[in-house]
Amino acid sequence: MRRTSLTTLYLVLLFLSGVAVGAFGLRLYTLKTVSANINPRNPEEFRRRYVAELRDKLGLTEDQVKLLGPILDETRQRHRELMETHRPEFKAIQDEQVRKIRAILTDAQQPEYTKLLELREKRRQEQGR
Repeated sequence: MRRTSLTTLYLVLLFLSGVAVGAFGLRLYTLKTVSANINPRNPEEFRRRYVAELRDKLGLTEDQVKLLGPILDETRQRHRELMETHRPEFKAIQDEQVRKIRAILTDAQQPEYTKLLELREKRRQEQGR
């Protein structure tokens, strides 16, 4: 009887250690995928998510999304040009992008876009950028 109890105890401990290792592995996997979703490294993925966020939060129409594409293209090109010359004019380019995006938004979308910009700035400051 005593040997059966000891075997049962070992089996329960083995099962619980398997559960703990599985939970730890799931946690690591989840952290990796969540952090990849928060800070995408691929510029195209970042752009897709940015446009989707603007579309969802501001309720952009398809016409507005089409107008947004060239604005983002121009901004990316100007950033690349500045990165090559190492000039600190990024803020001016970003301000111009915001101005152009605001120009295509309706009056009802403006306050939501302001909130979105404030939230993005807060995230940037928290990340230490």
